[in-house]
Amino acid sequence: MKKKLLVILLVALSLVLAGCGGTAEAPETIKVGAVVPLSGPFAGGGAQVQRGYEMAVASINEAGGVFVEEFDAQIPLELILLDDESDPNTTVAHLESLNSDEQVVAYLGGFGSSLHAAAAAIAEKNQIPYIGVAFALQGPHNEGYEYLFSPFPKSPDLSDSLFEMVTAYTTEENRPTRVAIFQEATDWGVEMGTLWQESAPKYGYEVVVYEEYAPGTTDYTDLILKAQEADANMVLALPTPPDGIALYRQMGELGYTPDFSFMVRAADVPTWRDLGTVGDYVVLAPGWHNAMTYPGVDELNAAHVEMMDRPADPMVGPAYSAIQILVDAIERAGTLDRQALRDAIAETDMTAMIGPVTFREDGTGVVVTPYLQYQPDGIQLVWPMEFATADLIIPAPPFAER
Repeated sequence: MKKKLLVILLVALSLVLAGCGGTAEAPETIKVGAVVPLSGPFAGGGAQVQRGYEMAVASINEAGGVFVEEFDAQIPLELILLDDESDPNTTVAHLESLNSDEQVVAYLGGFGSSLHAAAAAIAEKNQIPYIGVAFALQGPHNEGYEYLFSPFPKSPDLSDSLFEMVTAYTTEENRPTRVAIFQEATDWGVEMGTLWQESAPKYGYEVVVYEEYAPGTTDYTDLILKAQEADANMVLALPTPPDGIALYRQMGELGYTPDFSFMVRAADVPTWRDLGTVGDYVVLAPGWHNAMTYPGVDELNAAHVEMMDRPADPMVGPAYSAIQILVDAIERAGTLDRQALRDAIAETDMTAMIGPVTFREDGTGVVVTPYLQYQPDGIQLVWPMEFATADLIIPAPPFAER
């Protein structure tokens, strides 16, 4: 009887010691799934997003990986990146495979709000945290999704702040107050166009042209002539890169030079430079600029110069920040459990490559909204003024004088 009791006590003691001193077996890597457009109309922006993700993962792994308290170990990140070819259906299929085949702990998005909108529903269904940059569409955040997070300026941020910037840089004498909106016939096009219409009169601007066009349109003559005839001196649009380049090239051919042009998304990619001087003076809002002097930006620029022979492109910073946010959440959660990770992301309060980041209840990020402008000597940061590398050039000189 005493021997049996001794055996029981020894077994119990061994279990207690195992519970106190042992840990669960750590995975070899922390798998993170990213679906990014590397071909198709969004490929130019997707390439920048890919570069930002890969640079961040390399930097974190070189430093030893991510500490996960549950395993009492530093674990490297494994980025599994798939090309959705700029097709939302492919985005969905890849996200499903990343869940079923790879059991990723989190999703990262690509470039383009239409792709993110498709992805958000899948992340919610699979209950996997999703972090999306290059994603200004507000609509998906109104669906009550709990796993969707976007540390990126949203449509409401892009509406009021745009008019605030133009007003700050102009006087009543030189302010372009007659607005033409070229609205893409998509959910985001309607959302952004509606917000611009609502914001314009609050700041003393008048919408004199509101025209809709289908994605993939090749002839914008009618839109341009209507804006010319209405004497619109401000143009606001959010075309895809191919559409925006075609639109602006035709504006140059027709000699229509608005004092101020804002091209969301289209001007974010390096191919905008194919327009030559016609593409100068256009304003863009890619979510970041390499002159925003937050911690780590200098090092990122140096690494990017070594890789690409130029400072970091506009979408590299937001993509890099998405990885920083994810790593911060994993380390605070102390586990790779998806629900715990989702809760930790929701409580984010940190400074990333893009600056201070927190999240609202709907998953939208409270972040800085920068504006850039193509100027003859390169892309310049013009807003916020505290970081500006140059003043906004307004009015833009006529095409014939460039």
